[in-house]
Amino acid sequence: MYNEMIFAGFGGQGIMTIGQIIAYVGMNEGRAVAWIPSYGPEMRGGTANCTVVVTDQDRVGAPMTTQPDWVIAMNNPSFAKFEPKVKPGGLMVYNESLISHKPNRDDIKYIPVKANELAKDLGNERYAAIICMATLVGYTDIINIEMVSEALKKVLPDRYHELIPDNMKAAMSGYEIGKNSRNGK
Repeated sequence: MYNEMIFAGFGGQGIMTIGQIIAYVGMNEGRAVAWIPSYGPEMRGGTANCTVVVTDQDRVGAPMTTQPDWVIAMNNPSFAKFEPKVKPGGLMVYNESLISHKPNRDDIKYIPVKANELAKDLGNERYAAIICMATLVGYTDIINIEMVSEALKKVLPDRYHELIPDNMKAAMSGYEIGKNSRNGK
């Protein structure tokens, strides 16, 4: 197993955090991982993406990808940039709340998620990225969703640890979307 992912959106949407979560859990499950961040000119409000590689092999080869297996796009520029790059047979999870682009390919699976609406219903729009991340996890089973809470303790600053239970509720809602999509529901 060798899976390459790109997560992309505006700075401040939690893109780097969800990449770190996947990498941290993958590492704790005994896999080789890589996490490479990339920022646009501004940190908050500019574009941001990260590449994550998770593999059962002894090590990650080149940690950059030009054709990811899976993409999470949180905004229109990210959808437009990365949709053409998804490997045929791959997956694109996208935040339908902020993305007006329509899918253009018939050789990849799309899972639209009204992530901002779901996050708002859970009490905080900042949960949108973790909902999309967990949708990918539910569809692919790349990591154990139950281990996300441990990863949150590592990647979130201490002052946000009180939000971990709510982040896990958000993650479980996304996980169900991904699982149901995998099962054809």
